[in-house]
Parts: sequence; C-alpha cells; structure tokens
Amino acid sequence: MAQSNFDRRRINGPEESFPPTFEDDEGEPSSLGWRLGQPRQGRAASDIRPIFLKAGLITQANGSAYIETQRSKIACAVYGPRQSKSTVYSENGRLNVEVKFAPFSCTRRKVPIRDAEDRSVAVQIHQALLPSIRLELLPKSTIDIFITIIENDGIDGCIAAGSVAASTALADAGIEMLGLVIACSACTIGKEIWLDPNNDEAQASSGTLIYASMPALGTVTNVSQNGRLTPDEAIRCMEACQERCIDIHAVVAEALLENAQQS
Repeated sequence: MAQSNFDRRRINGPEESFPPTFEDDEGEPSSLGWRLGQPRQGRAASDIRPIFLKAGLITQANGSAYIETQRSKIACAVYGPRQSKSTVYSENGRLNVEVKFAPFSCTRRKVPIRDAEDRSVAVQIHQALLPSIRLELLPKSTIDIFITIIENDGIDGCIAAGSVAASTALADAGIEMLGLVIACSACTIGKEIWLDPNNDEAQASSGTLIYASMPALGTVTNVSQNGRLTPDEAIRCMEACQERCIDIHAVVAEALLENAQQS
C-alpha cells in the first residue's frame, strides 16, 4: 500500500538529512591581527593580485573582455556604437554602463534585480571611462556596456577590475579612444598602504581609494574614496596606484595584441 504523504509528481527528498560541516580556514589572518600590525599574508603591501585578462570571448558583442584577479571574476560586453532610440538629436554620443551581480557572486545571495550597489558601481565605472572615449565623433549614437560580476571579492576591486575590463572591451570593439583606462585600488592598514585589497582587507582598513587614469597620457580620469583618509594618506595611495597602473597597462596592451593576432 502506497504511503499517504508520497507525491509521485515531485522528487521527494530523503526522510532525514544532516547539516554540512565546514572546516575553518586557520591560515588566514583576522582583521584584528591586521589592526595590530601583523604583516600582510601572501603578498607584499605594494603587490597586486595576479591578473588574467582575455579579450574577444563574447562573439555576439562588438567587443568583450574577461578579467580575473584570484577570487574576483568579471565579464564585460560592449554593443555599439548604434543609433540612439531617442528622437532628440545630440552632437555627442552617449555612454551607458550597466552592472549586474550574479546571484551567486557574493557571500549572501543577491536578488536578481538592480539595487543601489549596482548603480553605484556603474556610476563610478562610467565616470572613469567617459573622459577616454571620443563621443564627439559619434553624434546621435549610443555605446552600451554590460558588466557581469561573476564573483565578488571586494567592491573596490570590482570597480577597478570592471573599469579595466570595460576599457579593454571598448578597444576590442574598435571604438576610438584617447587611451586605455587603467584602475587600481588601495587601502590603509595602520600606517601601511596596501594595494588591491580583497574584501576582508578592505573591511579591516580605515579607508579605501580607487584611482583610474590613462597611463599613456598621464591623465587621471577619476578618483573615489571611502572611509577615513588624511590628505597625506590619499596622496600616498594615488602615487602607489599610479605605479601599478603602468604595469597593468602593459598587461592590457598584451591581451589586445594577442587577440588581434588570433583574429
């Protein structure tokens, strides 16, 4: 005789279940240890995370790029320039940036709708890219940039990596630019400046700074700051980020050259 609570239309789970057991990561230092002046684990204070950058992965888009810095993974697609849907004539083109977090990208599951965090990241990336694009050559045109954050290990790192991926995708699309936009983030831990902080390091810091520039022209496109930073600390962060932006610029140029040779 069949059980009364058995439903053949659904997949029934086991009668009993056990919660999963996770092992604690004893090798990672705590934020309290950083505040007490312990040295940075895994890399020096002036080192950034290794960068993997690939251009032209999304064939349906006019330009695309994928960037990975350890636990931060971002995909970017560029569509355009195409005629604007608006009937109002404008002498300069328009740049649209949309950022979306994958539901599984954060520690806490993200709701698949746009929120204030998505818009904040999109605005900062838009401000970093806008001075580099020659929109005066694209009247009544629109360039759409769609950024998907696959894995998030710190908002500051996502903004910096997203700016680099978007600039790479714009170059891959053949859009005329004044130069490549490179971004780097920094934070203050005690009296030290740590470059490219991850999520735990950024939360343990007293303040963070994101520096975006065009190294080929020596031009700063955007600087944003969170937390408490003195003017001297902010200048030290920008100087440290400026040096690393030159190194990241070489990585982007090599990725674009490799993609051009393969195509």
